[in-house]
Amino acid sequence: MEFPIKELPAGEFPVGLREIPQPPQQLNYRGQLPPSDLKLLSIVGSRKYTTYGKQVVEELVAGLASHPVGIISGLALGIDSLAHEAALANHLYTLAIPGGGLSDQSLYPASHRQLAFRILESNGGLLSEFEPTFKATKWSFPQRNRLVAGISQATLLVEAGEKSGTLITARLTADYNRELLVVPGSIFSKNSLGTHQFLKLGATPVTTSQDILEILNISDNTPPATIPILLSPAEQSVIDQLNEPTHRDELIRKINLQTHEASQLLMMMELAGHIKSEQNIYRSCR
Repeated sequence: MEFPIKELPAGEFPVGLREIPQPPQQLNYRGQLPPSDLKLLSIVGSRKYTTYGKQVVEELVAGLASHPVGIISGLALGIDSLAHEAALANHLYTLAIPGGGLSDQSLYPASHRQLAFRILESNGGLLSEFEPTFKATKWSFPQRNRLVAGISQATLLVEAGEKSGTLITARLTADYNRELLVVPGSIFSKNSLGTHQFLKLGATPVTTSQDILEILNISDNTPPATIPILLSPAEQSVIDQLNEPTHRDELIRKINLQTHEASQLLMMMELAGHIKSEQNIYRSCR
């Protein structure tokens, strides 16, 4: 099926992009633009994501399924592509805003051309202010980031190093008076340095899909138990050991990990709501 590149008339630019200080002068698109009845959530993060970052994206997006939410990202390596993939897996609308033009030969990165085509085939869209044959450059990504931040009601930041380019999108989100949402990470991970900067500056912490729905003013009538929870093998081993309340030291011995690795795993699982502890006694929340 053909998905021609079309120029969007200025009067039809998404409202969010008409409101930013430096609105685009032109916009080209392929496929379908976001329906007006959707709340748009941009998801951005590190190119070099961790297993934790991947699980966060998959679980939070899965919890948005069946709700009027569209997922926006930049088609880049890492968290961007995971966001698009999670949207496709959960039958949510998704729009990719790459750092270059929209011709087949110009889509960047080339390794994600098939992902771009699957987005189009699922009634999603591609959007760019660059000429169709424009090749992505170092300066075009920061310029693209303002569209990602501007088009959405909220931006979710999932993992970012201290000097990550993703932080540009986060800063722009705050500058544009949009909601900046941040997933807390491990204090031991370099991928949390950037995200925790914004938490300290007042960004909204997010640990569940319900948090996102509330920020977007979307009511949720779905019982929490129906939201799929994806666990890593290490996390599943913890749950398997918690058939009854278990002391932290005993639990660490049973899951057969180094003490520092086990401590980090337990902290992340508690933040995610999979387990809870009181006076070093752990219980499963599942």
